[in-house]
Amino acid sequence: ELKYPDYSLEVGDEGCVYLSFVVETDGSIGDVKVTKGVSFEIDKEAKRVIKNSPKWKPGKTSNKLVRTRITIPINFVIN
Repeated sequence: ELKYPDYSLEVGDEGCVYLSFVVETDGSIGDVKVTKGVSFEIDKEAKRVIKNSPKWKPGKTSNKLVRTRITIPINFVIN
């Protein structure tokens, strides 16, 4: 669950954080990195959300499970 950081709300920080991470063969998440950030607080929250997400479906090559690097955007918008 995404929680907008209080400080970011106060100063009006908004934007899209791009995260890169590895889905391991067991579906767990590792090596989470911010490839394009917004602010320290927002980047930290985006990383927390990905690290705490349920297991992902691992990649497959020739019916063998493989580690897969994924990059996704997480958009932070003040309503």
